[in-house]
Amino acid sequence: MPHISTIETGLYRIPLPVTLSDSTHGEIAAFELITCRIRDVDGAEGVGYTYTVGRNGGAVADILKREIPPLVEGREADDTEAIWHHVWWGLHYGGRGGPAVLALSALDIALWDLKARRAKLPLFRLLGGFDARVPCYAGGIDLDLSVEALLKQTDGNLAKGFRAIKMKVGRPDLKSDVAKVSAMRKHLGDGFPLMADANMKWTVEDAIRAARAFVPYDLTWLEEPIIPDDVAGHARIMQAGGVPIAAGENLRSLWEFKNYIASGAVSYPEPDVTNCGGVSAFMKIARLAEAFNLPVTSHGAHDITVHLLAACPNRSYLEAHGFGLDKYIEHPLVLEDGKALAPDRPGHGISFDWTGLAKLST
Repeated sequence: MPHISTIETGLYRIPLPVTLSDSTHGEIAAFELITCRIRDVDGAEGVGYTYTVGRNGGAVADILKREIPPLVEGREADDTEAIWHHVWWGLHYGGRGGPAVLALSALDIALWDLKARRAKLPLFRLLGGFDARVPCYAGGIDLDLSVEALLKQTDGNLAKGFRAIKMKVGRPDLKSDVAKVSAMRKHLGDGFPLMADANMKWTVEDAIRAARAFVPYDLTWLEEPIIPDDVAGHARIMQAGGVPIAAGENLRSLWEFKNYIASGAVSYPEPDVTNCGGVSAFMKIARLAEAFNLPVTSHGAHDITVHLLAACPNRSYLEAHGFGLDKYIEHPLVLEDGKALAPDRPGHGISFDWTGLAKLST
């Protein structure tokens, strides 16, 4: 098997065309993209990436540049499981979460891309294959939009082919949240999949109160109502709120998901491949959810994640994230009848515009 020869890291600050906002991160004018390009001794290349909402990207890039190469160079590139554990434990004392696991995620994605390219298979087929057509929703980052602007944004997403929508909640007054959820339900009609995301804004009691207030509007789920550290609190909201709960974008390992799932604290486990440990960890989380008869959804990085959910019989929805890379990749995500299509190109199929990105390098 080919051995790993080199690792190349990039850090780019990507301005957003419109400033976005949610209840905890505030205004987001740009996001940081951290890339990982792995080459083996035969010259084949795999590409991975992770991202932040604007800060700490330098720490992630530094780990990829300084700490990871000595752990992996010269190892057999196809041994994704062995490399994952070697890096996890190599970084464990100063890692476990945060920048270390984001860096590991980018590395692992690159290794799986390399493995699939060498096999001349699209990633979802290498992972087992289930259905290349994945239900997809538009993930709006739109807390501060007026009702009129929110509905206009929604119409734009419907025109793009989305047949499920997520909106932000978590404003200072619950009445305002309810009014906007009500307006969205009226605009979309009964039965249209509508999700709401609070971005960890509330206490447990506030979240239960909000969930009960949203019951008449038939939400597919309420996402991240409280901080991710409070597993018992999520379980209380599940029991008392009357609305399904999605959570996981801020969980950083298989074992954190195990605690949620075993505690009955989540309806829709929601890993992000760029921060949960990469493809290796994402697929284990999805299989764990399947064992508990739970549907798995996703957060972020839709161009990669479409492959992962296309290999999961228990997939629910792919999130088409607000931090899209469409301007900097050759083949943006394709929608057809409300479903995202996993591409048939070898690997994950993402081809970056490296020349364009170079202008945004930091």
